Amino acid sequence: MPRPDTNPATARVSELAWHALAADEARSQLQAPAPLSAAEAGDRLRRHGANALPEARVRGPWLRLVQQLRNFLIYVLATAAVITASLGHWVDASVILAVVVIQTLVGFIQEGRAEQALSAIRHMLAPKARVLRADGQHLVDAATLVPGDTVLLEPGDRVPADLRLEKAHQLKINEAILTGESEAADKTIVVVNADAVLGDQSNMAFSGTMVATGTGRGVVVRTGQDTEIGRISGLLAHTLSLRTPLLEQMDRFARRLSAIVILAGVAIFFGGLLFSGLPFRELFMAVVGLTVAAIPEGLPAILTITLAIGVRQMARRNAVVRRMPVIETLGAVSVICSDKTGTLTRNEMMVTRAMVSGGKLEVTGEGYGFDGAVTNARGAPARSPGLDELARAAALCNDAQVVQDSSGVRVSGDPMEAALLVFARKVGFDVDDSARDWPRRDEIPFDTENRFMATLNHDHHGHNVIYLKGAPERVLDMCSGQVVDSGVVAELDQPFWHAAITDMASEGFRVLALARKPVARGAGDLAVEDLAQGVELLGLVGLLDPPRQEAIQAIAECRAAGIEVKMITGDHALTAGAIARKLGLANTREVLTGSDLDRLDAGQLRERVAEVDVFARTSPEHKLRLVEALQTRGAVVAMTGDGVNDAPALKRAEVGIAMGVKGSEAAREAASVVLLDDNFASIAAAVREGRTVYANLKKGIAFMLPINGGESISLITALLLGLTLPISALQILWVNMVSSVVLAMTLAFEPTEPDVMQRPPRARNESLMRGFVLWRVALVSLLFLAGIFAAWYWAIHHYGNDQTARTLAVNTLVAMEVFYLFAVRYLDSASLTLRGVLGTPVVLLAVAAVLILQLMFTYLPWFNQTFDTVPLSLGMLGFAGATGVLLLIVLEAETALRRRLFSPLRG
Repeated sequence: MPRPDTNPATARVSELAWHALAADEARSQLQAPAPLSAAEAGDRLRRHGANALPEARVRGPWLRLVQQLRNFLIYVLATAAVITASLGHWVDASVILAVVVIQTLVGFIQEGRAEQALSAIRHMLAPKARVLRADGQHLVDAATLVPGDTVLLEPGDRVPADLRLEKAHQLKINEAILTGESEAADKTIVVVNADAVLGDQSNMAFSGTMVATGTGRGVVVRTGQDTEIGRISGLLAHTLSLRTPLLEQMDRFARRLSAIVILAGVAIFFGGLLFSGLPFRELFMAVVGLTVAAIPEGLPAILTITLAIGVRQMARRNAVVRRMPVIETLGAVSVICSDKTGTLTRNEMMVTRAMVSGGKLEVTGEGYGFDGAVTNARGAPARSPGLDELARAAALCNDAQVVQDSSGVRVSGDPMEAALLVFARKVGFDVDDSARDWPRRDEIPFDTENRFMATLNHDHHGHNVIYLKGAPERVLDMCSGQVVDSGVVAELDQPFWHAAITDMASEGFRVLALARKPVARGAGDLAVEDLAQGVELLGLVGLLDPPRQEAIQAIAECRAAGIEVKMITGDHALTAGAIARKLGLANTREVLTGSDLDRLDAGQLRERVAEVDVFARTSPEHKLRLVEALQTRGAVVAMTGDGVNDAPALKRAEVGIAMGVKGSEAAREAASVVLLDDNFASIAAAVREGRTVYANLKKGIAFMLPINGGESISLITALLLGLTLPISALQILWVNMVSSVVLAMTLAFEPTEPDVMQRPPRARNESLMRGFVLWRVALVSLLFLAGIFAAWYWAIHHYGNDQTARTLAVNTLVAMEVFYLFAVRYLDSASLTLRGVLGTPVVLLAVAAVLILQLMFTYLPWFNQTFDTVPLSLGMLGFAGATGVLLLIVLEAETALRRRLFSPLRG
């Protein structure tokens, strides 16, 4: 970034790199050398506008309802309903319209919550602010702040606008919502480079972030939509959400099927005029019946039911799905882009390594939990006087508190100091007794100039000791000796400790040094000068936000399923690389930073994004670019995140996954899936569930389409041959909307196939109708055609009655559906097994329900009158059942032959 233009005439105030200006220069640019008067603030408020983000355009319920109707299959069904009603077939029309209404309402209710990400971000702005005006301090509405105002910050405050800091006393601000860093950032007033990324702008306080510790004062330099959070808001508003692969496939399928049906209907109508000899009106009604037979009216309902069941299953796995089609999209995910903090890691600082004079020690455990141990290079528990003294320093030179009880772990104070207390407990040090036995007399608080904290403690036997912790280079410079494992003081080994510091820093650790200085009996005051000599180094500790163990397992599972996992974080490159190696990401040799990404054009980024798995120091724009680059490569992207900085990328990804516990409201509203346990492992479970949904949906299509195909081909054959239609249009609607839907619903409950997570992700543009599914639809359609005409001719031959023949044809069709259901549940394996015959409880219940409905259809007078049916004899019902059994035997033989000749086809 170039040096900002300092001429107010040629540069907008909001575009200046304020972090590159000294505080007095910033005030000069703002023409506010002193706190503003009330009149000046009012004038600036009129010129700059309120310190608020623009209102989001909210879609009303009518617009959302219209959006649900934008589906080509819905158009075709509605047209069929209108044509059927105009011909006086009100029952047919009512059934078709019921399908349209149910499909629309389910989608409307499920997706009723409009996008509220901008609104969520607005709630993150501070409602009140402490401002210093010419006549003193005031507590004002944050919306009234203007550039040039002087704002005071205290612990717990939410920063009300972007500030250039003028004073900072031990000031730390939690910027996780913007940078993704788990640790609060130290703030200074020192000028930083103009090209510093957001996380390195240490002299700035950004709107929406939280003051963790210390106090500060700053001048407002950006308000409203000009702030960092406002910029993200604008980026989010202009980010387009992509349609899910399933919706794209279903739309293509509906258009192609509808075109085929319409063209076939026109061709058959004119062919019938030439060859069938039927009257015009009767032929036209027959073509309408063909249209009704060919269009799978139940498919939208099956799609909705299958997705709804997947949503329910996901809820059991601690994931709330906000948009139903996304559940299936999870099954097509080929790349997961994950934020680090709180998703792959615990968002809790932890001491995971220690260095004493005797060598390197590893610290086990999880987060702030007390379970864990300190082990040496051989994996044995480490214990020595030197390590005990290191633990004592960690516990006494500390202002945090960690309490563990039945309700969990509660932490108060700085997360880093809390981690030191936990470390002391793992060493075996009694933190509670130590605080009583070694009370504090005086202290030197940490500040950015000293770069250490020190406490003066004494026991009840007259011993006084100064314990200190701080930046390793600073503490090392103060030391003249070191405490060895035996507890004896030896000469300081400078090369050893410098090498240890470099080694730990290169692995991404936040390194702290701990030391002590025994002092004379009776000392009661502590000053920096007391540490000029005689300080003894105790050792080093390395802190990390540790990776979740379950995330490590989930990443391994994703890689086995052919899914790439990429880490995109705002944290430092060294830290990101270290965590990536612990997580087991594929490529951790190279880490690209936001600055590296800025130097790549779109083509270069498209190539590099496939080679690199770790991206650090990234901004919201970088995350968005990375997601878009992956999508241009044909990837189906799932993006996880918890901060406001993640919201644009969450919205752009095919599947945005937000953290529900520690995530921001903006991230949750921009996402389509919210994890209630903030656990990356739940994502792997979601992918498994998504693949199951897709497999079951494919089974549903393979079940329904042959039924429609058999009905259609039988009508076409009858029309072209000039025969009586074997099944009427209303009877076809009965089969399609009652028995077919009830039976197909059971496929949505099919359990996950054992090898579902060993298959590679399917291509985004993969068709539902391809390979084996296409072959099975064609084969079974012909078998259904044969069964329908066999029943028709058998009944005509024995009874010579069209009503009886049609009733038997319908019952035969339903019987074949029932037996075909058992075959379609196992497309690549035998169905005539105990597991296949028994099925799931839902299958048996559905079969029983269909049998009852079909008996009503055949024997109850009202159904006889409505559907033009007649009661059948037991022998005729036996014929229908035998036809279904024969269908299953033929399909079993086809499956066995196919498995013998070819490997299983999963089209």
